[in-house]
Amino acid sequence: MSEHFDVVVLGAGPGGYTAAVRAAQLGYDTAVIEERYWGGVCLNVGCIPSKALLRNAELAHLFTSEAKTFGIQTTGDVTFDYGAAYQRSRKVADGRVKGIHYLMKKNAIAQFNGRGSFTGPNSIDVRRADGETDTVTFDHCIIASGASPKLLPGTQRSQNVVTYEEQILAEELPDSIVVAGAGAIGVEFAYVLHNYGVKVTIVEFADRMVPAEDEEVSAELARRYRKLGVDVLTSTKVESIEDNGTGVRVTVSKEGQQQVLEADKVLQAMGFVPNVEGFGLENAGVRLTERGAIDVDGRGRTNVGHIFAIGDVTAKLMLAHAAESMAMIAAETIADAETMELDFRMIPRATYCQPQIASFGLTEQEARDAGHDVQVQKFPFTANGKAHGLAEPVGFVKVIADSEHGEFLGAHLIGPEVTELLPELTLAQQWDLTVHEVARNVHAHPTLGEAVKEAVHGLAGHMINM
Repeated sequence: MSEHFDVVVLGAGPGGYTAAVRAAQLGYDTAVIEERYWGGVCLNVGCIPSKALLRNAELAHLFTSEAKTFGIQTTGDVTFDYGAAYQRSRKVADGRVKGIHYLMKKNAIAQFNGRGSFTGPNSIDVRRADGETDTVTFDHCIIASGASPKLLPGTQRSQNVVTYEEQILAEELPDSIVVAGAGAIGVEFAYVLHNYGVKVTIVEFADRMVPAEDEEVSAELARRYRKLGVDVLTSTKVESIEDNGTGVRVTVSKEGQQQVLEADKVLQAMGFVPNVEGFGLENAGVRLTERGAIDVDGRGRTNVGHIFAIGDVTAKLMLAHAAESMAMIAAETIADAETMELDFRMIPRATYCQPQIASFGLTEQEARDAGHDVQVQKFPFTANGKAHGLAEPVGFVKVIADSEHGEFLGAHLIGPEVTELLPELTLAQQWDLTVHEVARNVHAHPTLGEAVKEAVHGLAGHMINM
């Protein structure tokens, strides 16, 4: 069977399905090709189910460590059923995936289930699970094939050597685990597993946890995790991983000294590599970067003018919401509609450990290195009434601005629900509002958002509650 479409999207993750819906809204006859995960890693084995597990883990922590604070008394042992938490996470994920299929039908988008591979610059063969092949031709294509977990050289996935995918689909937990990598995935899984009684050791090659974040945020998170009882080894390299069938031996080194960590499992959480193999990109003439990502311009256009690429496969910023924004821009560019280009450094980032982390823009050190006359203001959640009401007066809001012009350069937050607090500041940065203009914004009381207000007031020279 062969069909022709105005726009074909290769991949149905957050970027892919967003691109398809936007193209359909703009009047294009659109199709999506997906081999496995409608909704992508995010909805199936990433962002969404992990947030369900994190919520369960938060409640487990509350009942084991904070019960007295809230006047909760129990008789006998309190148990936490991870199997039930797992089932809830799958129910949440499955519901969102059904929503993707609903959006496809609502917008009259054709759905092809199978592996798509370019046979030329205007055609893709779709290999279905039953062995049959469909051929689709197109005027425009948007590649949204995502990325896969990066593995330590010489290792492969096995029963006890896992990535986020195997771990999030595991209904039973190990007694102990080594988490290789202290980025977002590593620290989120570490929190979940620790609160369900797993002995967790985090190994990070950089000299601090969440090394992409501001140094003060990293230090605060390290303090909190060590207080929880999570072992954290920084400036430590994973040399080798051995799966002996009943567990793993992880050899690590620090300053020339080797150590062997024994555990039931090891979770490799060391980043991602773009999915570029097996899609026939060479048949379409699509060019890659030196990093092995698809090379695109500011609108997502590849070197082949009618083919675009978005999201993780471009390695611009491997976050679902970045892919969604790139998707909108690509579809609007195809339609010659009004659109924009992204400043990837100013896109918000969110990590759902406890305490949560949220940030955008330059760190304090990056701002100074860039030559800005830097103005920095911090406001701690210990001075925020709502945080005390939640029994979570931990962390801070740190806002960075250029003192000469009052423009926002970045913000770095760690504390309760801070992932919900960035839009005010990212919008201000996008529209070139100054600290003095944002300081006039009225915030409801009592809210966590008042911590943002106070930090900005501090930049403007009139902080009230510190």
